Amino acid sequence: MEVFDGKKAATDYMSTHTLAFSTPELTLMRFAFWLGDSVPNPKNEGKGFPRMMTFLTEQDFEPVLIDDDVFVPSGAIRTSTFTGNAYQEKKTDGKFCSECGTTLSATAKFCPECGTTQE
Repeated sequence: MEVFDGKKAATDYMSTHTLAFSTPELTLMRFAFWLGDSVPNPKNEGKGFPRMMTFLTEQDFEPVLIDDDVFVPSGAIRTSTFTGNAYQEKKTDGKFCSECGTTLSATAKFCPECGTTQE
């Protein structure tokens, strides 16, 4: 799949134009015109194509699918002093994870330690 590398294009534009630090609307408009300028096509002699085509890169990546019913802990945060949600809740009886026994908030859908779905 061809993907537009906007960061590289913006860096190239900003490095070659002295008026790039003027008002944002003017900069954006001039940047768009700059991307649309015709430049020589290295693959096709004598033909031109939009400058934007020079910033396309071929990338092959797998789409990321997000599943709201499954939680897999990354391990970035193992334990914290704050467990549960941001709302104050009264604990009438303790709720624990059925797999690892970690104390959970009353409204927890997943265990923050092992990721097991709670009922």
